Amino acid sequence: MTMLDPGTVVRRMQECFNTRQFDQADELHTPDCFSHALGTTGFEAGKSAWRSLVAQFPDIRVVAEDVLVDRDRVAVRSSVEGIPATDGGVRPMMIEIFRIDNGRIAENWALGEGLPYSADTL
Repeated sequence: MTMLDPGTVVRRMQECFNTRQFDQADELHTPDCFSHALGTTGFEAGKSAWRSLVAQFPDIRVVAEDVLVDRDRVAVRSSVEGIPATDGGVRPMMIEIFRIDNGRIAENWALGEGLPYSADTL
């Protein structure tokens, strides 16, 4: 894989989700990547979560609104489309922070608002 800059790595990961090319996202993660949101090591749990989301919300997609890069860290504020608004009518959003190591995602954190799911339900 060609070495990508940190912001491009994260945008490419979102593209893999939006186009349902989950297996192609493997190359964007280190073998021992850690998801703080899921509490897991490796990307298999992430792909499983993606599959669960798509099964529940077939039209779901994420749209990066802001991407901030600081050395090996990427912060992304994304809107989430294709899911119903929650009772309060809050527009679904996510904020994620990624640590990039040698052109691959090594660690990530995530928080969401207005989402009808949580890491506990995936």
